[in-house]
Amino acid sequence: MEREKFSSRLGFILISAGCAIGLGNVWRFPYIVGQYGGAAFVVIYLVFLLVLGLPIVVMEFAVGRASRRSAALSFDLLEPKGTKWHWNKYIAMGGNYMLMMFYTTVGGWMLLYFFKMLLGSFEGLDGAGVAGEFGNMLADPVLMGIFMVLVVLICFGICAMGLQNGVERITKAMMVCLLMLMVVLAVHSMVLEGGGPGLEFYLKPDFGKMASAGIGDAVFAALGQSFFTLSIGIGALAIFGSYIGKERSLTGEAISVTLLDTLVAFMAGLIIFPACFAYGIEVSSGPSLIFITLPNVFNHMAGGRIWGTLFFLFMSFAAFSTIIAVFQNIISFATDLTGCSIRKAAVCNIIAIIVLSVPCVLGFNIWSGFEPLGAGSTVLDLEDFILSNNLLPIGSMIYLMFCTSRYGWGFEKFMAEANEGEGVKFPTWARVYVSCILPLIVLGIFLQGYASKFFG
Repeated sequence: MEREKFSSRLGFILISAGCAIGLGNVWRFPYIVGQYGGAAFVVIYLVFLLVLGLPIVVMEFAVGRASRRSAALSFDLLEPKGTKWHWNKYIAMGGNYMLMMFYTTVGGWMLLYFFKMLLGSFEGLDGAGVAGEFGNMLADPVLMGIFMVLVVLICFGICAMGLQNGVERITKAMMVCLLMLMVVLAVHSMVLEGGGPGLEFYLKPDFGKMASAGIGDAVFAALGQSFFTLSIGIGALAIFGSYIGKERSLTGEAISVTLLDTLVAFMAGLIIFPACFAYGIEVSSGPSLIFITLPNVFNHMAGGRIWGTLFFLFMSFAAFSTIIAVFQNIISFATDLTGCSIRKAAVCNIIAIIVLSVPCVLGFNIWSGFEPLGAGSTVLDLEDFILSNNLLPIGSMIYLMFCTSRYGWGFEKFMAEANEGEGVKFPTWARVYVSCILPLIVLGIFLQGYASKFFG
């Protein structure tokens, strides 16, 4: 069966970026930028993004395009006979399912808060009242379950319409809306009275603050954020390589995706910091930033209900773009391995993902006594740890070794695939770096993840 392709280069770039653009861009990036000295940190982060994330993105795209298959079969087709690289399919497939075990729930939160803002549920509430709304949601497994199921049905429904008619057409529209919403929200936030100190905090390099926070800590934070922001290592990007033609070289496309991902993360800070400073509300990290801090900000703001509704619409698009991309990958696993139709793969996986997502929903209420990573931790924390601290770095290491080792696909074949077509070429001089140095950096990130989790 002929593999469907994207109808346009723009579609490929927007959808690949949509996969990388996730909620971590919005609730983690601005906070750590502020914590480690504003623009000074951004510079270090961008350097790491280019030297660490970008080569692995190119490798995922190359493996996908050369094999014309998802990670479920790409290694089988490209590996030398008799080798075991294809075992990586289980890490890749496991990573995609693991991500969806908690991301569907968080996507449901975004959709629910969009409706809450639209209906004015936060109007008249003080800070404690807004926090109480979030607590009440977490305590209600039925409400969270309904919105999780809704997200799964919407996103699989889009994937079931096919690559061009469903995924590409709808994700393109969603990403364009997302970028337009961000510009509107950022401009509005930047002109708020009293928002100037927030902009200065975010944009003015403060190496003194970075030094007081710890240069080593800042470097590791930049390293970790640059690595995790692109969702590399589980074939989530490789799938889109399998849908594109040979007209363009892959390094240029990877740069476009990386820059778009960074632009969204950066603009999230332009939205959040001036608004929080304008109303004297402390900037926090994690879910509390999105679901407690920002609704408080919108409550203080003229026309806050409108701005809040637009913000959670943007957040829903950010969540949905990732979920649709990963669902497309999951459907491709099924069609590549069994030859079944897209619709059959979608129906079977709707059931599987809903069942797999239930523990995350229950982890905040009925199963809240289960604290797998210590006091206060939840099922979501465990699932995120398995994915972020294990499957992503291990999967990235395998892609690196596969594309550079003569016992794998090999550097020459990788270079031939990556550099076919017009555009920026992957440099030959980078061979020693991606073969010897980058794997050690990824190993360092893997070990640091464990060290900070259990000994930090």
